[in-house]
Amino acid sequence: MTYTLGLSAYYHDSAACILKNSEIVAAAQEERFTRIKHDAGFPLEAIRYCCQEAGITFSDINLVGYYEIPKLKLDRLTKTFEHYVPLGFDAFSNAISKWVGGKGDVRNEIRNLFPNASIHFNEHHQSHAMSAYYPSPFDDSAILTIDGVGEWATTTVSHGIGNELNILKELHFPHSLGLLYSAFTAFTGFRVNSGEYKVMGLAPYGEAKYAQKIFDELIDIKEDGSLRLNMQYFSFPYCTEMTNDKFANLFGGPGRQAESDLTQREMDLARSVQVVVEEVVQRMAGHAFEITKSQNLCLAGGVALNCVSNGKLLKSKIFKNIWIQPASGDAGGALGAAFGAYFKNNQRKRSAEKNDSMKGSFLGPKFSAREISEFLRVRSIKHIHLDDSNLFSKVAEIISAENVVGWFQGRMEFGPRALGNRSILGDPRSCRMQEVMNLKIKYRESFRPFAPAVLAHKQAEWFDFDSESPYMLLVGDILKKHHIDVASGKDLFGIEKLKVPRSSIPAVTHVDYSARVQSVDEKRNPLFYKLISEFENLTGVPILINTSFNVRGEPPVCSIEDAYTCFMRTEMDFLVMGNFILDKKEMNMEDVDHDWRKEFTLD
Repeated sequence: MTYTLGLSAYYHDSAACILKNSEIVAAAQEERFTRIKHDAGFPLEAIRYCCQEAGITFSDINLVGYYEIPKLKLDRLTKTFEHYVPLGFDAFSNAISKWVGGKGDVRNEIRNLFPNASIHFNEHHQSHAMSAYYPSPFDDSAILTIDGVGEWATTTVSHGIGNELNILKELHFPHSLGLLYSAFTAFTGFRVNSGEYKVMGLAPYGEAKYAQKIFDELIDIKEDGSLRLNMQYFSFPYCTEMTNDKFANLFGGPGRQAESDLTQREMDLARSVQVVVEEVVQRMAGHAFEITKSQNLCLAGGVALNCVSNGKLLKSKIFKNIWIQPASGDAGGALGAAFGAYFKNNQRKRSAEKNDSMKGSFLGPKFSAREISEFLRVRSIKHIHLDDSNLFSKVAEIISAENVVGWFQGRMEFGPRALGNRSILGDPRSCRMQEVMNLKIKYRESFRPFAPAVLAHKQAEWFDFDSESPYMLLVGDILKKHHIDVASGKDLFGIEKLKVPRSSIPAVTHVDYSARVQSVDEKRNPLFYKLISEFENLTGVPILINTSFNVRGEPPVCSIEDAYTCFMRTEMDFLVMGNFILDKKEMNMEDVDHDWRKEFTLD
């Protein structure tokens, strides 16, 4: 028996995972335990959890895989500084300081914890590629990884066959599609490595009026998708700022200040860079098909979380099948590093599973009915307990009455998406639910859309694609038969478009009639499947609003304590933990810390 630990750390979204032979036993991000969003520290708590889930101690670990090669990253930082000297001294000094007792000492840190293990370092993009290919349902696949930057690579095309994975082509720093998108993230007033999905959500409110300017001035893109950035407009190689004054002048003035009002310019910029990204990804994918001749494509890296681009790629039919790693960001690198270490040291044949081997991405901690009951008893918290025969119909009834429900079940998700175990749920038919959940539950920007979780076998009756989307990583359009005439709202612009219902499920319908779909099947998540089925029995609609169980700036909840605290701090109406139901009207609100929002930094 071989136990392999995979690690990612010291940039953002540190994580750990454990393989038992080639089976994924557990995986989790450090942020879920420390409650620090995107925690970049060494993932000691995640490691402890993974070992506990596997039923082993640190001394039982045979192999450790780390998701990048620190010396190569240091090489990039040093050579970049040399190229731009005297610019960037402060940024370079700050980066180098993080190597003392951190990145530069990671081998010793691992060795001290796991003295019996063999340690293997993989290049950053190799880890991304392995995280996508090895858990996928394919025995032969092209693999496309796109992010900001690893050591030097910013994009790779690889080919996986059986146990083997080989990188065929690379694009190198500073020329990066991910960093281009991050530059616009910063310029529109959001946080880099955190707010890119906000740019994606903002894009449908705007027009692509700057797209040609981006193509003409900022990026030189070839037919194969390779690109070069015009570095006259960017400062990220030598500065903490992504762009410079020349960039600002190109787009009519300084970028938006964080938390200030959004204007039509930000919406148009978001739409423009989104269109550019979609075009580049299409070309990259086309080239990946040309050089691999595979019918299958795997995606990973931060840009693979751009589900709008993914949806367009699916509809392009360049590849017959597409599979996207649900933890496509740096957290998933831990998974790829573990697979890399395992297959390098074992000659066992890889067997691709029919769907995938991610177990629905439910790889985190779970809590028993006894633990939940004891928590409620010790705190003297009022609740009711229902058996399965009554629980799902009762919760469906609660949701159908326009109540917002915290849903805490089974094992926590690995990756950024709530997939039905650490979720906040609502009625998609409600015209008020999108605004209520954004402003009163999540405490986040009003423009952001919510995702529909739909029974997998009913997906094609509501959305314009029939490929499964279990990890909420594909955007499709709501079928026209469910649209509502919006003639009265045609003259509205920007955020004002939110005021007009556009379909029979308005709470999950974006202003362009799109939706980020999660298809729910009975095998991956039987409890969530049963709840949605009961909601359909009651309402005729096989869909629920599904968003992550947290507030803005907070990581998704992990524990019973986290769930109860988040429930009490928000205007959620009910909390369902296992078979226990808590009604906010029955709670003692004197226990709520009214200054709690100081705890989290806005993302």
